[in-house]
Amino acid sequence: MKLAGQAIEWKICSMSDNSLYERLGGYDAIAAVTDALMVRIRNDDKLRRFYDHRGADGVAREQQLLVDFLCASSGGPMVYTGRDMKTLHVGMRLDEEDWTRAMAHLTSTLEAFELPEQEKAEVLSFHEQLKPEIVEVT
Repeated sequence: MKLAGQAIEWKICSMSDNSLYERLGGYDAIAAVTDALMVRIRNDDKLRRFYDHRGADGVAREQQLLVDFLCASSGGPMVYTGRDMKTLHVGMRLDEEDWTRAMAHLTSTLEAFELPEQEKAEVLSFHEQLKPEIVEVT
């Protein structure tokens, strides 16, 4: 699959053989999907408010921490040094609509990269488990 000039080969193995990190294609694949996702989120009319008044360096650092978090959480060798999800999102006033929009962007991004259904379901399920730590306003 090519998206924004990047070729990504999703590596599919049985769940017993490899971690989700490996089945997703490792660091480069996760970073490419994260890059594409963040472009979608920063261009979303409602979600861009979280980035409108932030410097490029801060946004880049946050995006790198996200890649590290996703890699570590999926069984990769990265060490996540950021805050826990609840602490990170406290005070941002993320609501149900924000969550729904972000998850729609994640789903669309995974589909654009032609992620296999099994891995897509695992990625989405993992993110859904984080919802109580991220959404403050219902």
